[in-house]
Amino acid sequence: MNQLSPIQLLPARDRVAAALREAILSHQLLPGRELSLKDAAQMLGVSVTPVREAFQMLDQEGLIELRPNRGAIVLGLSEQTIRDHYELRAILERDAAASVCRNGADLSAIRQAFDESKDALERGDSLAYGNCNELFHMAIWTAKGNKKIVQTLSQLWNGLSMGHKVTRESYAQISMAEHTQIMEALERRDAKAAEELMDRHIHRSMENILTHLSAAQNPEQKV
Repeated sequence: MNQLSPIQLLPARDRVAAALREAILSHQLLPGRELSLKDAAQMLGVSVTPVREAFQMLDQEGLIELRPNRGAIVLGLSEQTIRDHYELRAILERDAAASVCRNGADLSAIRQAFDESKDALERGDSLAYGNCNELFHMAIWTAKGNKKIVQTLSQLWNGLSMGHKVTRESYAQISMAEHTQIMEALERRDAKAAEELMDRHIHRSMENILTHLSAAQNPEQKV
């Protein structure tokens, strides 16, 4: 039996951007915080090059402001910024899911990512599940066959919901249940169901982000 080819993770710049984006969304990096290329590279365990590229991406998104020869400064986040970000993801990802069904695309890479994420969750490894979650989505984008959409969605990716270990594990359980429904729709080649389930999945993730943002901004309030 031939083994499937390894699924490639996002490029380094996109993974760095995702990590920084998540930290900004969760208020781990507060507005006004100065970030140097060197410090960010050390925190994330990468070289300066992908950090520089990630800074440029986040500057275009309005999450940070580049400072000549001084790195960057974190800007404030608005609810509308988050909603705009996720609405674009929802439009592109639900179309990708539906296209995979309509085009009879090869599902083997998607199934592999799904099975690996299931194994990670059964092991209780929520961090590994985060990578598998990324692989599952990326495999769907790739199966659509549009490189520009893959590039755009890679730049929008921000990964699993932020928070402590208990929060990550709880989120992974919810995410996996939704992925199971999406996988079943893809295998049935049910384009309408795949589209609706992916849309619901992305918007639920958005509401989760907004809940955490509200909690970070108002720590005295119970969410």
